[in-house]
Amino acid sequence: MTITVTIKLFAAYQDACGVPELQRKFPAKTPVPVSVVLDDLIAEYPELKPWRNLTRFGINHQFAEPNTILQDKDEVVLIPPVSGG
Repeated sequence: MTITVTIKLFAAYQDACGVPELQRKFPAKTPVPVSVVLDDLIAEYPELKPWRNLTRFGINHQFAEPNTILQDKDEVVLIPPVSGG
């Protein structure tokens, strides 16, 4: 069994991955915190490492803590810092 999540990408994440959205599968045997999504992307795209400690998470249109456990079919958003006025 697996947990499948959709990952919405913006800013630096979209630039690095080259797409606005990804899907990832994780084993359902153990709880998977949302922070694993970012770890997974950084392993594949090391240029994202500087964003590790600056990123916030959203799950299903709600802000989430990094240790929030993912459920099958969750929609994850990686929220980089924003600036502007």
